[in-house]
Amino acid sequence: MLSVNPKMLPRLDEIEEDLLARRKRAVAEDWQGEIEGIDLTLNFLPSKRAQTNRFQRVGTVDLGLPHARPHSHRSDRSD
Repeated sequence: MLSVNPKMLPRLDEIEEDLLARRKRAVAEDWQGEIEGIDLTLNFLPSKRAQTNRFQRVGTVDLGLPHARPHSHRSDRSD
């Protein structure tokens, strides 16, 4: 699942408006598969907004860059 940049929250509103218009047309044309797909997307939008708002409040966490561990020249095997 992709995360949404908090700056893009207004874009989610635009997407929702577009989906509602597309759903209205799909109902008028009796496109059942399209209606199901749109409904599924519409169901996920509120959780995506909530997730984005949560991330915005928490901020980002810097985990740093991974570093290679130095090689040990000692052998733990007994031959």
